[in-house]
Amino acid sequence: MVRLLETLLCVLWLTPLSHAQEKSSRSDSGNPFLPAGAVSDGWTSVRGPHFDGHSAEVQIADTWPSEGPPVLWTRELGQGYSAFTANGNRIFTQAQSLGGQYVYCLDAETGETIWSYRYDWPYEAVGVYPGPRATPTISGDRVYFAGPSGLAGCLTIDKGRLVWSVNVVEKYAGDGGVGFGYSCSPIVSDGLVFLPVGGNSASLVALDAATGNEVWAAGDDPGSYSPVFPITYQDRKLLVGYLQNSLVIHDRVSGELLLRKDLSSGYDEHSAWPIYREPYLWIAAPFRSGSTLLRLPETLERTNAFEQVWSLRIMSNDVVSSVLVDGYLYGFDIFDAQAKTQRPSRGKFRCLDFLTGAEKWEQGSGVAQRRPDDNLDEIGQAGIIAVDGKLLLLNERGELILLRATPEECDILARTTVLGGELTWTPPALHRGRVYVRNHSRAVCIYVGDPELLEPEREVLRVEDIPQTKYFDLAAKILVVEPDYLFDVPSDRWLWEWYLACLGTLAGSGLIAFVVSMCVPKPRRESIRRWTFRIVAFTAGAVGTTLLSSLKNDFVFTWPVCLFVAFEPVVSAAVGRKKSEERTSQKWKDRLVLLPFLAVCLAYFLLCRRLSLVF
Repeated sequence: MVRLLETLLCVLWLTPLSHAQEKSSRSDSGNPFLPAGAVSDGWTSVRGPHFDGHSAEVQIADTWPSEGPPVLWTRELGQGYSAFTANGNRIFTQAQSLGGQYVYCLDAETGETIWSYRYDWPYEAVGVYPGPRATPTISGDRVYFAGPSGLAGCLTIDKGRLVWSVNVVEKYAGDGGVGFGYSCSPIVSDGLVFLPVGGNSASLVALDAATGNEVWAAGDDPGSYSPVFPITYQDRKLLVGYLQNSLVIHDRVSGELLLRKDLSSGYDEHSAWPIYREPYLWIAAPFRSGSTLLRLPETLERTNAFEQVWSLRIMSNDVVSSVLVDGYLYGFDIFDAQAKTQRPSRGKFRCLDFLTGAEKWEQGSGVAQRRPDDNLDEIGQAGIIAVDGKLLLLNERGELILLRATPEECDILARTTVLGGELTWTPPALHRGRVYVRNHSRAVCIYVGDPELLEPEREVLRVEDIPQTKYFDLAAKILVVEPDYLFDVPSDRWLWEWYLACLGTLAGSGLIAFVVSMCVPKPRRESIRRWTFRIVAFTAGAVGTTLLSSLKNDFVFTWPVCLFVAFEPVVSAAVGRKKSEERTSQKWKDRLVLLPFLAVCLAYFLLCRRLSLVF
């Protein structure tokens, strides 16, 4: 009874407010990028207002000048994979600095901070995947966010004041989808906030958007990294969960589990969004799993199975999602097991017939780049917005690409590099003819609308004014052969091979040092032998990974030799100190050998992180 009264009070309190919010969000008569009579929903979620990567905007330019489209602003932001959402004259994202993780509200026209809300300490600031993953969602006069620890919360849109927060991973003992940090953007619909959690009896949860209280929790499957996906089937509101090992469909209002399909067993992950066109549901997965088109059954009961229309080993999706335009799928088919942080992912950009899976065209070689300048004409892995008969893409190398949405051919209309120097997986956001993009250090607003609609007095920058560098594929230079799964513990065979390779490197270096020392006078032999050994062994350990991997056509890791060589003088100094009494000056001299060792350790760490050699 108390719960019922609480729900009724919330409904009564929210109803007049929601009407005012709806009126406010739809009153955008000054937006020239909307068709006549269209309402303005803004870009309110990570995949847009309808969760499908589509924008209703028109009058998007068909090409850009040779120097690139106008840049309205650029600013430093911070680490994170969070995309932008937009409503009115404000945009929202999440990022982190050394001070913590923040939700940012920025002025859409200038990029200046209107407010920021700190919700946690930095997440893996020096790790391989630093910063928040989820994207804030806008609903009415509230902003909803989720952090990598599982903390979900609600802020006021005007001042960024906290309304409520709850850590759903801790509360529901979430499993799956948290190993790399909680990444699911909150999805808000019908006064509820939907989140996949993966706990017992809590695969999916629905929270009251006004209070954060649980409305329902259901399912027992472990979660993954893809947000929930609201759909409507036969006029019934449903919720799709693309979980770690299963695909589930729940009733959006009651939480009742209606359909479930087993997908895999053991560790798996799904990050890309499904695509829905009633009654068809398309899913794609990493690990070279390909994609599948399913048909929902006529009767939504647990005993009814999905009907498989087709399943192909192509169009695998990982950290970015495909889009459906006029009956055709457009997206990046990743050939790697998963997206890489050390280099652009291998694969091809494809166009498929949605109902048959027939390929219409493909773009790209699908092979690894051997030199930094190879294959730069490829589209590559890219976040996509479908708008005005075109596709607006931001690829991993930071290129903004305009592509005509046609199954006839891959027709690239324009492209320019706007976020060069580092890889980015964050999808773009489009609002009022402006595209908002970011990477781990910078955010940029670029005007992509009809040039005649840009205010004549508006001061603009050029693409070349954006602080950026040319992307350098260090992995192609160093890692001739790389492991498919860089987070897995190396096999026993690999560990023994690496150990023997390191011992062989040290033994060979010692032999070379002995031969060289025999060619000098006896008083200097010990010093020459020691330094020759150190130089040869350190050099051989540094280049051994590249050379031996190339010769063996298998990954051989010899960099630990460099750590051993750098540590040897420290051990020698410590042993020598125990054998004799030392003056204070000698003690400090011996301690100085720690500096080169610490420098080598730091370089080793940074290089391994850059190349994702996390083992």
